[in-house]
Amino acid sequence: MQIDRRAMALGILGASVVASLPAHAAGEEDAVGKAVEAFRQAQVAADKTAFDKMCAAELSYSHSDGRVEDKATFISNATSGKSKFVKLEYRAPTIRVVGPVAVVRFNWVGEQEAVADGKRTPTNLHILMNWVKQGQDWTLLSRSATKL
Repeated sequence: MQIDRRAMALGILGASVVASLPAHAAGEEDAVGKAVEAFRQAQVAADKTAFDKMCAAELSYSHSDGRVEDKATFISNATSGKSKFVKLEYRAPTIRVVGPVAVVRFNWVGEQEAVADGKRTPTNLHILMNWVKQGQDWTLLSRSATKL
């Protein structure tokens, strides 16, 4: 069998790219994890500026009651001041990066308090988020919730 230098160089290059994939994916998973935590903090703070930066223009945000919101509606409702988080945890998150997309799942355990009457509402949800890398940033493209 005869191997020319070009074929050998391509083989070595291909092997080095494949060898670097797990390390690259791990670094991207860390970056997505940081974005997810920043999003949780923005929810607790009702931070309109943070949401605007972290959400893709094409955002589809669905709630466990079946409501689906676009980016503008989500941000408006999340920052309306009608309620505030007493507690919000993202438990047992898993992150899987596939190219420029990340699939994130976790158990949402929270409690919100209505500002008008002080009534508290607990929530226990399964969340699925899809994040997409746009430029250097991971942005939330879609979110879906299921009651547990």
